[in-house]
Amino acid sequence: MIPRSRVLLYLLPLALAFAQGPPPNPIVNPGFEVGKLGDVPIGWMNTIPASPTRLVQESCHTGKQCADLTSTAQGVLLQSFDAAPYRGKKFRYRAEVRNKAGTRAQLWLRVDRLNGRVGFFDNMGDRPITSENWNVYEISGEVDRDARNIFLGLLLPGAGEAWIDDASFEIIGDADPVEPAKPLTLRGLQNLEALARAFGYIHYFYPSDEAAAADWNHLAEDGIRAVEPAQTPAELAAKLQSAFAEVAPTARMFLTGTPFPVLNLKPGPNIISWRHEGVSLSAQSVYHSVRVIEPAPQALRLLRRDLPGGVSLLMPMALYRDVAGPPIQAPIPAKPSGSGDDRTTRLAAVIVAWNVMEHFYPYFDVVKTDWAMQLPVALSAAAENKDADEFGVTLRKMVAALHDGHGNVTPVAATFNQPIIWTWAEGRIVVLATNGVGGISSGDALVSIDGKPALEAIGEIESLDSGATPQFIRYRALGELLARPRGATAQLEVEPAAAPDTLKPVTIRYDQAFRQVQEPRPDKVSELEPGIFYLDLDRITDADYAAALPSLAKAKGIVFDMRGYPRGIQNPVEFFSHLIDKPVRTAQFLVPIVTEPEHKITDFRDGGWFIQPKAPFLTAKRAFITDGRAISYAETCMAIVENYKLAEIVGEPTAGTNGNVNPFPVPGGYTITWTGMKVLKHDGSQHHGVGIQPTIRVSRTRAGIAAGRDEMIERAIEEVKK
Repeated sequence: MIPRSRVLLYLLPLALAFAQGPPPNPIVNPGFEVGKLGDVPIGWMNTIPASPTRLVQESCHTGKQCADLTSTAQGVLLQSFDAAPYRGKKFRYRAEVRNKAGTRAQLWLRVDRLNGRVGFFDNMGDRPITSENWNVYEISGEVDRDARNIFLGLLLPGAGEAWIDDASFEIIGDADPVEPAKPLTLRGLQNLEALARAFGYIHYFYPSDEAAAADWNHLAEDGIRAVEPAQTPAELAAKLQSAFAEVAPTARMFLTGTPFPVLNLKPGPNIISWRHEGVSLSAQSVYHSVRVIEPAPQALRLLRRDLPGGVSLLMPMALYRDVAGPPIQAPIPAKPSGSGDDRTTRLAAVIVAWNVMEHFYPYFDVVKTDWAMQLPVALSAAAENKDADEFGVTLRKMVAALHDGHGNVTPVAATFNQPIIWTWAEGRIVVLATNGVGGISSGDALVSIDGKPALEAIGEIESLDSGATPQFIRYRALGELLARPRGATAQLEVEPAAAPDTLKPVTIRYDQAFRQVQEPRPDKVSELEPGIFYLDLDRITDADYAAALPSLAKAKGIVFDMRGYPRGIQNPVEFFSHLIDKPVRTAQFLVPIVTEPEHKITDFRDGGWFIQPKAPFLTAKRAFITDGRAISYAETCMAIVENYKLAEIVGEPTAGTNGNVNPFPVPGGYTITWTGMKVLKHDGSQHHGVGIQPTIRVSRTRAGIAAGRDEMIERAIEEVKK
């Protein structure tokens, strides 16, 4: 234990520095030299007890000590400090980090704003640390002008081990000035639409070295400032030509209806052109973008498009090249900066985000969204949004139009754990579980919230949530129904299950964190009846499954609960190998091959995989329970069950969204998540928007919930006992 006097002596210089102004490095114990070996370093916190942080002396970068973070699932090391002295400043957070071979670590920093909102956030998810050697890594950005606290540290997103030393936080300048909101004129909107469309064509299909290496986020911002004021088509064409001159010197902007310009292209023996497998947006991805070099054809492919505002674009989609060579991997895009409080930054974010989906989203043939109309709508809203929070809503509405269960925009406002888990039962919003707040009980039905009828309130949230099926959107919105920041209140009216047709007012105050509420289920591995076992796939780990195998091999019936996401099943091959007696494969995971704009898919690369049987083979009769919360990896598992008829499927349809996500950042500090591949069922039929259908349809009832019953589990038990 460190003597209190020693801790005070260490913190005294920091306190004196604050009295004289913000310290150059506000991180307490940045070199990890203070503290007892084997303990958590002084000034730092370890938020997950099962993933300990300890001071060590072996192989540190500098000094005598450094911190060692170990995790079996996830680990977080952090500290926080007052953000007020750093508001409106550009910062740089650095640390020396090394990582255990085969795992990954990430620095992270989050700015919490007033009223519980999240500001700048970066956890290096797009550039994780994988090196075993000490290297300096950094996060840079801007501290929001209404920042309250800054949190930073080291993150292990999964099992692993990493070491950190020499952490620093420094101010490197003033934040960029913020341009206020201003509506777009009709001419200005047409100009920006023309810029946006040309931006996508040239960014993803003009294969010059300059275009491949460009900072397209800054190019969008510079283009907005230059192009929006244009008053005539001729002026617009000239400004667009100038905006893209350095990255696309042989592309031409001209007045619509005039003769095509002549492209001065010097012939060569080879050509170079883009080939996108999905699209490369981050380092950790199954998606790739390369420029391919091949022998020159008789003539180059040319792209001609009429743009809004009376201008047109003519550009080659391949360029002559003298030297042959292997495909050239696209560089990882530069991380964008800027604040969502700034008008130009918001407009740039729309242009960047809209184009990713316009050219690479693989489900427009299914969802039938008029994506072209989303561009002027989002641009107009972004120009008038008063701040970053309003713009976050604009982005959410745009992403919701994709009807993609993976579609999401972060960050969102910081909220407390919600004190109630809601579910949908018999056409009403019903309490599934609660921590006892306001005397609410399971089975009670929500009548109104903050003066709005319950269905109207949930409908407003659903309009901002992306999803491929109504059931997934509903579950997603239920999880956000009571999301509130610190200091807020929520006024509810509920109809008690014990007293139907009566109203009970309830006030929930968010003045302290609520105890985490858990959905009532049996223990994650349970013998519900002699020989009848239950496994909650939302909670078990590979180790739990391995430990249960001897008992499961003797079982008469097994109920697998897939109402959620199987986070702990890291090895699905091992899981399914005991449920099959012949080889099986996953559904069709098709990575789109894109060489033409406007989401025209040339071909696919199949990313599915096979599973071989393995002893012991579980001969027990089985049932899988599922519902609209089961998405992505959960549906990968359920699709195997469905196609090979490994068990009865009890419950409700799944979410109807599968495939690897392809997140990317946009200017303003937002990250957008979406599905980058097309997943079809084993037989080639549609999965997106359909999901896995139950063979035995069962839904929860309000009376059952109030009585503590789970009709889905009960029906599954009946089935495996037959």
